[in-house]
Amino acid sequence: MWTYHPDLLATPVPRYTSYPTAAEFHDGVGPADMAAVLDRVEPDAELSLYLHIPFCHEICWYCGCNTGAANRTARLDAYLARLSEEIELVARRLGGRGRVGRIAFGGGSPNAIAPEAFLSLVAQAKAAFGAGAPVLSVEVDPRGFDAAWAGALAEAGASRVSLGVQTFDPAIQAAIGRVQPRADIAVTVDLLRHAGIESINFDLMYGLPGQTDQALAESIDESVAMGADRLAVFGYAHVPHLIPRQRRINAAALPDAEARFAQAALAHAKLVGDGYAAIGFDHFAKPGDAMAVAAREGRLRRNFQGFTEDEAEVLIGLGASAISQFPDLLVQNEKNAGRWHMAVSSSRFAAARGVRRSVDDQWRAAAIEELLCQGRADLGGIAGRAAIALRLARFAALKLVRWEGSVLLLAPEALPYARVIASALDSHRGPAATRFSSAV
Repeated sequence: MWTYHPDLLATPVPRYTSYPTAAEFHDGVGPADMAAVLDRVEPDAELSLYLHIPFCHEICWYCGCNTGAANRTARLDAYLARLSEEIELVARRLGGRGRVGRIAFGGGSPNAIAPEAFLSLVAQAKAAFGAGAPVLSVEVDPRGFDAAWAGALAEAGASRVSLGVQTFDPAIQAAIGRVQPRADIAVTVDLLRHAGIESINFDLMYGLPGQTDQALAESIDESVAMGADRLAVFGYAHVPHLIPRQRRINAAALPDAEARFAQAALAHAKLVGDGYAAIGFDHFAKPGDAMAVAAREGRLRRNFQGFTEDEAEVLIGLGASAISQFPDLLVQNEKNAGRWHMAVSSSRFAAARGVRRSVDDQWRAAAIEELLCQGRADLGGIAGRAAIALRLARFAALKLVRWEGSVLLLAPEALPYARVIASALDSHRGPAATRFSSAV
């Protein structure tokens, strides 16, 4: 059972899907850096691709993704044509070096484009990067998903699909601008199963306006009943100063910090009780799922898409705002679609910001990832361990962490505090905390 310590959760912290985090990105990283880092990719390096589709048929009020309305065919067609050019631009620079083992489509909602366009992109990416049979994962919005799209996923050989569900409660759906009847989700799951999708993930949220423990429990029960193989249960991050569309959400109806903590604990207890393995602090998977197997075998990783079994050291992001990750560099494409178009149309990489990772950054990144994925981390390669231990003294006093030499270990009860504990290893944290979400 988790114990609520409000003082330990008072400061917002990053989700640590990268280190340094996007808060440290700056415009001193650009196209030349992207070209140089691609040139350094080893011939046998494992690569993953991420293709960003920044369009949705409907824009949800809570969403912080870089996305826009898919209401103009010409705009979608122009974007897809430019994305095709970017695929070729990056592939030419690699010159056949690296082995692509995974391709992920995210957004936005990839199924906002035509299924034929999706198939074309998959075929082009496989050919351009010499990817024979990569693991293919796709994010899907159940609203508007149909048999044609299910057929395209089957034809493309997709094996993993993530559904944006958030909640099954109609009143809460209305409060966050995402109305999707249960029947839409059920039909989507049925279509995906018939398409041969091996692993279906449901994204759920807690901390939503008007959400009670019972409403959350019922959404979890519905998800389990539909046979979700994985679940990601995120705390809603209300940051209207950064995401203007969130101003449409009634902040007065949001659960307070203690209620959020209780909801996170409820989700964990219910899903573990239902036989799911807890993956990190907010993911769950059936014991036979590839992610659960990776966690058991100590191979779990964390990247911009959250917890993953993807072990590639290089992730190449394609599309407006997409982020690429290399051992010594994090680099993000232009967020502005117009500037992204201009760069790619000029045969220039669209890299606009990022951060170079020092050796110390790389050590800390590895330790933070290990801590969040495995619950332990060897800090032997990091300077200033005494200062880290001092920052964690409150947690040690509560027996939430302990030390074995240079190895920091989390107690099982420390799970809801994992991101706060990880922040003790973060040498970049400063007054920018308002940019981050609640610690739970």
